[in-house]
Amino acid sequence: MFLKNKFSSSIDFIVVGLGNPDRKYEITRHNTGFIAVDYIAEKRNFKINRIKFKSTVGECNINGKKVLFMKPSTYMNNSGQAVVEAMNFYKLNPEQVIVIFDDISLDVGKMRIRSKGSDGGQKGMRSIIYLSGSDAFPRIKIGIGAKPNPHWELADWVLSKFSDIELKDIKQMADNANTAIEHIINGDITKAMNLFN
Repeated sequence: MFLKNKFSSSIDFIVVGLGNPDRKYEITRHNTGFIAVDYIAEKRNFKINRIKFKSTVGECNINGKKVLFMKPSTYMNNSGQAVVEAMNFYKLNPEQVIVIFDDISLDVGKMRIRSKGSDGGQKGMRSIIYLSGSDAFPRIKIGIGAKPNPHWELADWVLSKFSDIELKDIKQMADNANTAIEHIINGDITKAMNLFN
């Protein structure tokens, strides 16, 4: 029985970057989760290039744990479909699924880590919470800045592209997220929060 439990799940954690799959969205603010996950894959030298769970996925080992990285191809507002499918397949709890996404309430170059909570108006996170029935997902929120003009439509702002300077800040946040993920996987989300919040 012990062996069955030990090997019933070949994945210990999932890291999900939220975004939209079309090429036209590649370096837009709403694709910050995708940008971060791609950066981490490059830094850790693994590929996110297989199709599974309505996502593009790749795997690596972090601190002795097998981690699945996901970029859902469901479009942002339906991210929960991909995440819950993977969670069910590997029989993982929300605490084992780390979600990285954009946050308009934080300036570019800022990051906030939370162990659980509401979606904060982010529709990808809203989908994950709604379809899983839980808000206990560790999340890494990367700032994309508030819309510069109150007359701008929010959709136009989050789908706008980062400047080259902003993109450097986003990649620094992705580097921080990479370190934060290690601490979260080690069971020390408090350390990650103390370092980066």
